Amino acid sequence: MAESRAESEPLLGRARGGGSDCPAGLTTCRSIQVGPGAAARWDLCIDQAVVFIEDAIQYRSINHRVDASSMWLYRQYYSNVCQRTLSFTIFLILFLAFIETPSSLTSTADVRYRAAPWEPPCGLTESVEVLCLLVFAADLSVKGYLFGWAHFQKNLWLLGYLVVLVVSLVDWTVSLSLVCHEPLRVRRLLRPFFLLQNSSMMKKTLKCIHWSLPEMASVGLLLAIHLCLFTMFGMLLFAGGKQDDGQDRERRTYFQNLPESLTSLLVLLTTANNPDVMIPAYSKNRAYAIFFIVFTVIGSLFLMNLLTAIIYSQFRGYLMKSLQTSLFRRRLGTRAAFEVLSSTAGEGGAFPQAVGVKPQNLLQVLQKVQLDSSHKQAMMEKVRSYGSVPLSADEFQKLFNELDRSVVKEVVYYEFAVIGINLFRGVVVAPPGNSSLASANGSAPCGSFEQLEYWANNFDDFAAALVTLWNLMVVNNWQVLLDAYRRYSGPWSKIYFVLWWLVSSVIWVNLFLALILENFLHKWDPQSHLQPLAGTAEATYQMTVELPFRDILEEPREDELMERLNQHPHLQLCR
Repeated sequence: MAESRAESEPLLGRARGGGSDCPAGLTTCRSIQVGPGAAARWDLCIDQAVVFIEDAIQYRSINHRVDASSMWLYRQYYSNVCQRTLSFTIFLILFLAFIETPSSLTSTADVRYRAAPWEPPCGLTESVEVLCLLVFAADLSVKGYLFGWAHFQKNLWLLGYLVVLVVSLVDWTVSLSLVCHEPLRVRRLLRPFFLLQNSSMMKKTLKCIHWSLPEMASVGLLLAIHLCLFTMFGMLLFAGGKQDDGQDRERRTYFQNLPESLTSLLVLLTTANNPDVMIPAYSKNRAYAIFFIVFTVIGSLFLMNLLTAIIYSQFRGYLMKSLQTSLFRRRLGTRAAFEVLSSTAGEGGAFPQAVGVKPQNLLQVLQKVQLDSSHKQAMMEKVRSYGSVPLSADEFQKLFNELDRSVVKEVVYYEFAVIGINLFRGVVVAPPGNSSLASANGSAPCGSFEQLEYWANNFDDFAAALVTLWNLMVVNNWQVLLDAYRRYSGPWSKIYFVLWWLVSSVIWVNLFLALILENFLHKWDPQSHLQPLAGTAEATYQMTVELPFRDILEEPREDELMERLNQHPHLQLCR
């Protein structure tokens, strides 16, 4: 009861002109005097300042509970031990895919030489999995308590966390009831969510993709129209009434029907089958090369690069917005710490003149803050230089600009691998007569899956699926895998592989390219090599991760920070 009351009471106050808007008799951090409980109340203020500064360091939200017990739990939750335990739990539950049925514990993925893998007994991996799920349940409970039910209801990531946990536990129960012989483990598809919701960088990347979808869809529509038009034109060109040998070979090999024609030109869009796709016709008449060259110029050199430009533009816009939010969070955290620690200059007088933070109080806070030794030592030396003079809000903020020197550094394969295992496991079978493969390969068409001995590119276990997806993402000879899985499992398999190409090669690789391009452009920007005067805003940005956006990002205004602090659900400011 006492803790609940302490949390609901205002903790911060600022006297203006000898008066105060705080209720009479209200104890705040600025008005703490000697007496019963004064030491405990001051320790709470110190702990609040410590947590707010740590929130600023990690760009975390400060909208959490601030009573004594919650602050202790909050610091324990974000301690190195707890966070490393959570990271290890995420790694462990994802790693189970290599051991679960179908197990990846074989020396080779080649279906011709692979021995029967060791399969874990029912209950072994399930026991490890339920322990991981219990850790995630505890993680969700702590987050829900610290940020409150109102925040929980509005946070889609936390609601999704709850749904994924419930579905995973239900599916886990079904697995045990069926003695691990269930046809599909739904929870395996949901496991990447645990990694996703614990990584702010991955969340931002997904939001960037979501933000870019309308513009990417418009270029995608142009690509689809371009592909369909040239497919129909190609089928007419190579399926006329009177055909020479080149036309007939081209038709039988690449333009036999609509699905084959679409596939051939889609692969040509990635240049993986160039010049093979045009050789049969081009060898008979050089004029046929015009068709393939025009298709490649429009599709690969124009539309695909246009898509890259759009992704880069959207990425830069969203990254700037994200960094602006991160900058605001950092400034808000440090300003909250200032408000907690600040005391009135000339305390005890009738008309206090200014508000500031005593250096000795700030040193006490810095001693407890989790921060790397180099930054901590630099800031403590700076604080000591003030002697006994209180730090103003601007001086306090400039001191913590030292944090901006640090750079924050932080994947879809898992999801597609699990789906691929469920769709294509066992469809690639070893050829007869494994001991004498020469005759079997000799009878296979040149350049085919069998002739190239691509037997290890399969989805029979998790590790093999990851390697196969990597080979598909590189798109070199990916038409060989398209053709093989079409023959082994059906034409619908092309949908899976084309989706993987869109997600991996078109979206993710282009996002990575956008990041490299942004850094490259900044590196060659003449203004980036100018050395601004120390202490200026430009000098601060030269040290930050917001470096490429120094001309766009804006420092939050004081009224914006104070307005946000006044809206804190667990911390009330007396103004």
